[in-house]
Amino acid sequence: MSPTTTATMLEVRNPADGRLVETISVDDRDAVTRIATELRLAQVTWAEDGPRQRSQWLHQWRDWILAHTDELTDLLQAETGKVRPDALVETTASCEFITYYANHAEDFLADERVRSAGLLSLPKRLSKTYRPHPLVGLITPWNFPITLFLMDAAPALAAGCAVLVKSSEETPLTCARVIEGWHEIGAPPVLAHVTGASDTGSAVVDAADFVQFTGSTVTGRAVALRCAEQLKPVSLELGGKDPAIVLEDADLARAAEGIAWGGLFNAGQVCISVERVYVVAQVYEEFVARLTERVQSLTQGVGARDDVGAMVTARQVEITDRHVSEAVASGANAVAGGRRGEAGNYYLPTVLIDVDHTMACMTEETFGPTIPVMRVADEDEAIRLANDSPYGLSATVWTRDHARAQRIARRLDAGAVNINDVFSNLFAMTLPHSGWKSSGTGARLGGADGLHKYCRVQAVTEPRFPVLTRELTWYPYSARRTAIARRVLRTVAGRGLRQRLGLHQEHIR
Repeated sequence: MSPTTTATMLEVRNPADGRLVETISVDDRDAVTRIATELRLAQVTWAEDGPRQRSQWLHQWRDWILAHTDELTDLLQAETGKVRPDALVETTASCEFITYYANHAEDFLADERVRSAGLLSLPKRLSKTYRPHPLVGLITPWNFPITLFLMDAAPALAAGCAVLVKSSEETPLTCARVIEGWHEIGAPPVLAHVTGASDTGSAVVDAADFVQFTGSTVTGRAVALRCAEQLKPVSLELGGKDPAIVLEDADLARAAEGIAWGGLFNAGQVCISVERVYVVAQVYEEFVARLTERVQSLTQGVGARDDVGAMVTARQVEITDRHVSEAVASGANAVAGGRRGEAGNYYLPTVLIDVDHTMACMTEETFGPTIPVMRVADEDEAIRLANDSPYGLSATVWTRDHARAQRIARRLDAGAVNINDVFSNLFAMTLPHSGWKSSGTGARLGGADGLHKYCRVQAVTEPRFPVLTRELTWYPYSARRTAIARRVLRTVAGRGLRQRLGLHQEHIR
């Protein structure tokens, strides 16, 4: 049920039943360049307006989105095949990103006084200012057309940037409608949406001053190389294969419920989905029984009472089916699901057991509604296998022992660790959302850092006492001035060394 693309038009179809939702035009490179030029012109005034005025527009935009929740949720379901509860998370909870950065923009962007670290800079006033990148390019994926857009657009706009967005050609409609809302409230023309596939995305990368890309690791590498060629800053959130570790002292009821939801929410199409589970042998059988019972109880479809929706792309269904089929052929057992739905882009919620690291379901990103569960001997084996991956986006640890959980978290190669929980870090806006290894570079969110990311930091110095005509080290040079400068510089440079030697000698005495 993937979209049909011609040179100029794009058909968007509902993944659940294949019906045509809308036909829209594709933006070519010339169109992207023209739109980028217009955004740059508008950004100058937007930056000058200051964070307080920008925050007022952001609050109005948030209110527009909340007032149009039903319309946006309907459209989101139509182009993604999500169940309504999953879609509502995007059209409501995602507004938190706008509220947070609108409320804090003025504080986060205030000039910062910096203390001197040595005698040479002591006579100077030191400060940092934050200047926005004029044009930020966002390339967003099809699994969360609103959430992953607002997560980046809100801080970029609050910072004073103009923003050019290319959402996935699979799901361009809801993001475009949210941006229409920005213009309907009469906000300055510093936010625009373009539609298309890779050629359009390449044009956005070339047009922008800073690029935030979310998507596959393969495409992310290509984006990074293109940005490197242009000496352009880039932030990447890429693939994941997030592990869960269930220890013998875990609350198994909570662990089974949390991992079921963490693996199957949004049909498993979440960057931080639970994609593999390692369970200590003592509780393996009980955990599998609880998890299987929960997954078998779930309903699939897009009805009001359904739990798991369709997958967005037919290609992702193929990948999921291949991972499951190959695992079963190699000795795994599907104790729940394990096959395609009868129609549409559906794959039944699946639990696989008797799996190991020779199987793609445990080593390659599936991005579908599958939960492979592997028995391990102990905590150390679970950690070793969890780290045996090219990815490092997030992980979960299930144990009643707080100190043990914290210790394990520090041994895991992942940008985030949720203890006795899933997905919590995604909406913890004061924490960074970053990927390690092949899961990306840079970070989202993280309080002030999430806004500073879209700024260029400027260092400013000013004499504290501007009474001298010239500094000691300035022209004209002379033997006397050079000798004085030599003594001063040697004293300054050796100050820390002499202090350390003095402390060392005092310690010896």
